[in-house]
Amino acid sequence: MSTSTLEQPTGEPPGDGEPSEADLARARKEEIGRYVAIFVMPFLMVGMMITGYLAAMHAPAPNNMPIAVAGSTEQAVQFARTLEDADPDAVDVRVVSTADEARDLVFSREVAGAVSLSDTGSATVYTAGAAGASQSSTVTGLLAPQVIGQGLDLVAEDLAPLPGNDTAGLAAMFMATGLMLAGYMPWSITLSNSPELLRTRRAIPLLAGWSALISALVWFIAGPVLGAIEGHTAAILGISWLAVFAVGSVQLFLTKIFGPMAVLVGMLFIMVLGVPASNMGMSIYTLPSLYTTLHAFLPTAATGEAIRSVLYFDGDGLGSNVLVLVIGAVVALAATLGVDAIKRKRNPDGGDPEITVASLTAGPRPERNWVRYLTLGCFPLAMVVMMFSIMLGAMYQPAPREMPVIVVAATMEQAEQSVAGLEQNMTGLFELTASDSVDEASAAVADRSVVAAYVLPSVESPTATLITSQAAGMSQQQVVAMTFEQVSAGMQVPLTTEDLAPLPDSDTMGTVTMYVAMGWIMAGFMLAVVGNSAAPAAMRLKKLLPIAAGFSVFMSLVVWVIADPLTGALDGHFLQLFGTGIVAIFCTAMFSTLLTRLFGMLAVIPAVAILMFLGVPASNGAMSVYMSPEIFRVLHDILPMPAAVESIRSIVYFGADAVGTHLVTFAIWGVVSLLGVIAIDIVRGRKKPEGSVTAEETVDVS
Repeated sequence: MSTSTLEQPTGEPPGDGEPSEADLARARKEEIGRYVAIFVMPFLMVGMMITGYLAAMHAPAPNNMPIAVAGSTEQAVQFARTLEDADPDAVDVRVVSTADEARDLVFSREVAGAVSLSDTGSATVYTAGAAGASQSSTVTGLLAPQVIGQGLDLVAEDLAPLPGNDTAGLAAMFMATGLMLAGYMPWSITLSNSPELLRTRRAIPLLAGWSALISALVWFIAGPVLGAIEGHTAAILGISWLAVFAVGSVQLFLTKIFGPMAVLVGMLFIMVLGVPASNMGMSIYTLPSLYTTLHAFLPTAATGEAIRSVLYFDGDGLGSNVLVLVIGAVVALAATLGVDAIKRKRNPDGGDPEITVASLTAGPRPERNWVRYLTLGCFPLAMVVMMFSIMLGAMYQPAPREMPVIVVAATMEQAEQSVAGLEQNMTGLFELTASDSVDEASAAVADRSVVAAYVLPSVESPTATLITSQAAGMSQQQVVAMTFEQVSAGMQVPLTTEDLAPLPDSDTMGTVTMYVAMGWIMAGFMLAVVGNSAAPAAMRLKKLLPIAAGFSVFMSLVVWVIADPLTGALDGHFLQLFGTGIVAIFCTAMFSTLLTRLFGMLAVIPAVAILMFLGVPASNGAMSVYMSPEIFRVLHDILPMPAAVESIRSIVYFGADAVGTHLVTFAIWGVVSLLGVIAIDIVRGRKKPEGSVTAEETVDVS
């Protein structure tokens, strides 16, 4: 495909090389198509991702969760009937003969949990923490009330507890996510930049080597560097290699069929459907029933369960998950060879696809192939390594770190004495401050300057009170509730809990704010990335500003429609969310544009690192920022993602009390970035040789 300018150099008469009317018409249509792509591609990617996550995970609840009941026949049947009557849709109960059979079913993950009833008036609840911490707590929440309600003594037994080096059970999840990213990401950028590498005789050996490199890096970071996994080196390396190779093989086939759009197909099955169906972060038995079906054959689930099987279950269930990956790789490679044969038959002289991204950097296309290939390889490599190391490093060992809590007593002296006593046993876990005012402590909890307030018993009230705010963060509320229940038990006083902002049924995990924020941030980022590659002429500031403004309005409306009327994850607050979303998207787009001016397509690496890989752990969304390394508490007050999460949280649950502060954060990022773009354009404009034509001033007419 050739590129010509519409303006002839001065001094040269028009000749046969001047574009024809047909050429000009075709060029105009292509230019329109490129401008449309700026809106369509981000709309599809963001819309697909946010719709999938919110629809699946905004309000998880037990859904046909398999539970085994063991005991004498009459007793077990009666307990099973009572359990089903309590919530028929929540459980799928099976009665087994012995406690050993129930234990085996739990360990093999055929059931999510089990209860064994004894003749001595006790009941043992079996769970497997390594099969999913959220699943174990859900099972206990289902079974414990029934056990206690029938007057039985409750005994809990974890058949596969998580080790101390992975207390949240997230190692397998982040390993699987990193491997999936490494499998589906490289081919689309290869198609755009170096399509000759897609020839099957080159692609398969490259994929095999790439898989080996990624598997070694994932093992090295998770094991020797972070210590999130221990042992099982050969098995982890083998599973990791197979996972990347299988997903890469499928993505190679999809790329040859769908071209650049293959990245959307891969994202659909690997991330949008694959992550919820993986059973890693959230139990599939708390999601719509579709995900239990998808769990049986999607690669994210197969990879995560294979790693989990090796790490925590002595290899139980490994074979079936490995088989899923092997079948996927074999079928994909056979289909790829078939597609190649059909294309050769139809067009024996057909060449490689057109190069649409000549250079991944802000400079010209490298003249040496090895330089171009090295740059191409570093692109997905950096993305995988950053995602895996930062996200896993931030979240695999969550623990309270100087979590702010107020201790309230009748007098300041009594409160200070209590603080001193508590600090002796909880050094470094909580930042305790003394107070003699319940009202002031409640106000501090309400404005989120502290996580909770612990009110000591007094003459007027012999009961201790824990004042919390669930909407400010479920994970931190759970930590303080568990901790101060133990404190109250040690003091031998009853504890009551006062929740100032409970979460609604539409957001039972408190993660809706994070998913909506991801929609805003991804939209702004995608505008710059897609525009820079699909329509570079649109990235000139004169055109970019109105495009970015219109795009921000459009995508803010899209995200709200997905979150509210489409999935029901939010309820109302349209104008506030819509307006804040416009600001967030526009400012994020300006920041991403600044990076593309500096680094070209490689800007994706620092942009995603800052906006997502650092932004998500610092956001105080899925996990409290007080349970992550201290650096993320600093980043929480700086980065756009935390500003987006806290803006939404403030609007939806706290009367928009802190939106102004976060809008200032966005404004700083947006204004500074815009000034940077202007400065770069001025400098480059001065360096431009007289009479030269930039890529943005050319029109493709072939």
